Amino acid sequence: MRLEDYIQDIPDFPKPGIVFKDITPLFLDADALSYTVDRLADHAREWEVDYVVSAEARGFVLGAAVAVAAQAGFILARKPGKLPREVASVEYALEYGVDALEMHSDGARVMVHDDLLATGGTAGALCELVEQAGGVVAGCAFVIELAFLNGRERLQGYDVRSLVVVDDE
Repeated sequence: MRLEDYIQDIPDFPKPGIVFKDITPLFLDADALSYTVDRLADHAREWEVDYVVSAEARGFVLGAAVAVAAQAGFILARKPGKLPREVASVEYALEYGVDALEMHSDGARVMVHDDLLATGGTAGALCELVEQAGGVVAGCAFVIELAFLNGRERLQGYDVRSLVVVDDE
């Protein structure tokens, strides 16, 4: 299956100069969605993870489904102040701003997942959170990687897998 056929480019979103990779068409097609979840879950099973961790909000959509398919638990990485128990927290730079994530301290073997690898800010923050919480990052898996933004460089030392790699802007 060509997942590229289910990804739509939206120019100048969320701000001018950014080309947003919209995976809503992938979510709308049951076969494409199932294929995506299965491929990501293959990585989680290979890495023998206890948990999948994803950042809100788009990461949650696939992250929980991947966790179920891989028979793993799911860890929520949320914006500050959204989790009720003690959390690990990290601030990070995005390609168009600064943000922060928090997660509960539930260490184990973890797959870091997000829908998109761009500059590596979010994924790098997730890796840092997992390690702060005493967990081990078994690997990082993405639906789309924007290779021209070199996000993989920020994840050196981790096993990084992407279902779709975009090499040009």
